[in-house]
This record gives sequence, structure tokens and C-alpha cells, in this order.
Amino acid sequence: MHQLIPLQNALSPLLRVPGRLYAALMRMRRRSYASGALRAHRAPCLTVSVGNICWGGTGKTPLTDWIVDWALKAGRRPAVLTRGYKASPPHLPYLVSPESSPRQAGDEPLLLARTHPGARVVVDPRRARAAQLLAASNDPPDLLVLDDGFQHLAMARDIDLVLLRPADLVGDWNRVLPAGPWREGETALGAAHALLIKCPPDEFRALDPLIREHLEALGRPVFNFSLAVRGLVRLDQGGTVRDFGGEPYLLVTGVGEPAQVAATAQALLGTAPVHHLRYDDHHAYTRADRDFIDAEARRVNAAQVLCTTKDAVKLAALGAARLWTFDTTLAFGEALFTDQDFPGWWNKVAQRA
Repeated sequence: MHQLIPLQNALSPLLRVPGRLYAALMRMRRRSYASGALRAHRAPCLTVSVGNICWGGTGKTPLTDWIVDWALKAGRRPAVLTRGYKASPPHLPYLVSPESSPRQAGDEPLLLARTHPGARVVVDPRRARAAQLLAASNDPPDLLVLDDGFQHLAMARDIDLVLLRPADLVGDWNRVLPAGPWREGETALGAAHALLIKCPPDEFRALDPLIREHLEALGRPVFNFSLAVRGLVRLDQGGTVRDFGGEPYLLVTGVGEPAQVAATAQALLGTAPVHHLRYDDHHAYTRADRDFIDAEARRVNAAQVLCTTKDAVKLAALGAARLWTFDTTLAFGEALFTDQDFPGWWNKVAQRA
């Protein structure tokens, strides 16, 4: 997707009209579901959508992870329904287990299943079918989380959480496909119960004027969150460290925002990677990739190889050496248009729903 951005920018004047047409079609689709002309399946339990209005990484998986963790600590029975982007499950719906392969489950569903073995993660592009399977089980869930669910209107939801990037408020505001990265026009944001922006707290404060300009009229709370990195985890041998002690490292990413990962690594370790191998988002790593990464690490004299947790579940399965990933936690920052932080708001809204 990121390869399209320069082309979109160059052709922006020509693409605005088809972008408006596409936004109008998506607006009609949303209205058809709201009016009942198109039927949405309603599950017999609390259903929460975690989605975005643009393509690419906005922090959906970390927020989904946080909600599942909250549910388990509260004694609930959560399940995540996901399309399983680039997954090749043996059948649908597919219940992901910690022993599933990255190829079968997809990277993010497998990561969620391994992090939360007490929750169920089901891969199926038809999320209503997955919801019906779970509802008919001997132990039905009492909370469903729709991963990347904002545009998946065939499933009714009680809470819609929409994630934004800082770029969505700056140059990409209301630039709808094919003119930009947005999947719908700005009016769709009115369906959100809350909006969350993933960025450092100081950047969130700097965005205050644009947040007020674009979002205040919606009457929805806007929350800031970021990934706080506590250190590094060794995947092949176990163990954690605070940093590499100044040793050179190779960075490997197959995510939507590789520059953001590089900035995180440099902030934690104090130095930039000696080399950064960038793969497409959700890249399906092969043994050839593993060998190439190892060869590149030797070529640039990198003592260690660092990757994201999403990349780690795939590279570790291939036996990659000297492989580390980030030990992260979700940190919530300031909020606008509400006097609560996100955990406080979430507790109140989830209990009421």
C-alpha cells in the first residue's frame, strides 16, 4: 500500500472525483445498514469493533490485546473475530490455537492467541458465521471483539472504537480511495463512540488545534495512546534486557509504519539500526528470507536482529537466530472532550453496554 502513496500524491487532482464517488457509495452502504435495508447479524453478547478509517497500522492489535486482557481480568469470556489477513486456514471458521502456524492463522491472530490462551481467536472473513459458531458452543463468549471491524457492517456492534493516525488529521484528512488512504469519507466518523490517536503524548498535544477543528463537532471523546517499550525479549534463547549495550543491530519490519518502529528502536537503544530491512505489511517470511536476514546481519556486522512482535511470530517459527523483539505495554495519555482517561471511560461504557 505504501508504494501507492507517491502515485496518489502525484495524481491527486485527477483522483479527487473518483474518491468522492467512492465516499458516496460507502456512505450509501452505511445508511443501508443503519436503516435495516441491509441486515446485520447481532450476537447475543457485548460486541466491540476496533477499526480505523484508513488502511495501514493504527494500533488496532495492541488495543484489541488490551481489551481482551481487561475482559479476562474481569472474569469474562472474550473472543476475537478477525478476517485473518493473508492467513490460509484449513477451514472456515478457524479457531486459532497457540500451536497454529503463522501460515494458517495469520500473524496478528496467532500473536493474540499466544498472548491470551484464555481467549478464543477465530479467523473468518464472514465474522457473522464465526459469531454463530461460538454462540452455539458449550461455552459461548460474553464479549466479542471485531478486529478491523469499522467497515464490517454485516456484524452489529454495541461500541465502535475508531483509531486515527496523526497523518489522518494533517495531509490525509478525508482523502478517500483512490485519492488517498481513507476507506470512507469523514461523515463515517460520526458512527464512532470514541476516537483514539496513536502517537507520543507531546505529538498529541501539538495536534490539539487540528483535533478540535476536525473532531470536536462529533461530540465524541478523543483519547491518546502509545506503545511504551520496557525492554527487549530474546526469542530463540529466552530472557530480557533493557538494551543492547551499544552493540550494532539490524532492524527487520513487515508492518504498516516501518519508520515509526525505527524511531521507537532508536529512542530505546540510543542508536539507529546499522541497516533496516523493510518488508510489506503482513509479509509471509520464508526460509530464504530468514537466510537473507542472517546474511545481512553478518554483512553489516550487526550483533543482534530486532523485529516487531508481529514479525517475531513468523521468524521465530523459521528458527531465525539472534532474534529479539520489543517488550511493550499500552500507555494511555491525555484525552479531549471528556474528563476521563480511556480505561475509566471504557469501564463505564462497557458496563453500561
